Amino acid sequence: MFPLDVGTVLAIGFAVAVIIVILKTARIVPQRTNFVVERLGRYNRTLDSGFHLLIPFIDKVAYQHTLKEEVIDVERQACVTRDNIQVGINGVLYIQVVDAHKASYGINDYRYAASQLAQTTMRSVIGQTDLDKTFEERARINEIVVQALDEAAAPWGIKVLRYEISDIELPMSIKDALEQQMRAERERRAAIAKSEGERQSMINVSEGHKQEVINLSEAEKQKQINEAEGRAREIELIAEATAEGLRKIAASIQQPGGQDAVSLRVAEQYVKEFGNLAKETNTLILPAQLADIGGAVAGLTEVLKAKPQQ
Repeated sequence: MFPLDVGTVLAIGFAVAVIIVILKTARIVPQRTNFVVERLGRYNRTLDSGFHLLIPFIDKVAYQHTLKEEVIDVERQACVTRDNIQVGINGVLYIQVVDAHKASYGINDYRYAASQLAQTTMRSVIGQTDLDKTFEERARINEIVVQALDEAAAPWGIKVLRYEISDIELPMSIKDALEQQMRAERERRAAIAKSEGERQSMINVSEGHKQEVINLSEAEKQKQINEAEGRAREIELIAEATAEGLRKIAASIQQPGGQDAVSLRVAEQYVKEFGNLAKETNTLILPAQLADIGGAVAGLTEVLKAKPQQ
């Protein structure tokens, strides 16, 4: 080893002193961060992000604060609702430093203070709310807590952004009661739905019967109308055929030999009908002029002769 002379020692000492001075003088502040500088024990200034030079051994970075949003877990606490039910509530608090000077000198520990104030405010709000409302009005409760915390934390240089209830723990007896209530409510809804279904089913069946009766009556009505129209048409056709036949008979009578043919036809029918009458019954009523068939035929002939003259 080579012995160090006094000059070398002084040079090394000077280099170390320079390094220390540089470390004490130069400060690089990260993005979204503030450094609070004290000069001789008193607040001097707040350093924003970037490169800064300090006076060695006189200026000192006393506090460092991040300007990012911070998440604080609010521990579970016992709260009593307005209807005297004890519940355990824990939540999450979101805060942000907006003034590094106030956050440094306004309070000793703003994180702990904000957490404790959130618990106190939550107990107060829950004490004014019924148990049922604590589940239904979480958003309103969160807003009330945020508003109260923000007003109280303003002198501390922090901004309370939001508060969220993460969990509500109920006593076992209350859980059982709520489960029974929900079970009864579900059963009630199921019974109502079943009765509504049965009622609708009965309505549908009755509507079906009603429509069936209407359809049958309409079909019967149409059947009767069709039958009546058929009978009317039948009578009309028979009448027309009868009239046409009579017209042809009348025309035939006017032909030469027509009257003789008619007389012969009448005589044949006369004899035939009396023959049939004797076959059908044992009792036979005969007209007094039965033997005078020619006279009857002659009378009918006279009628046929006189008919065209009327």
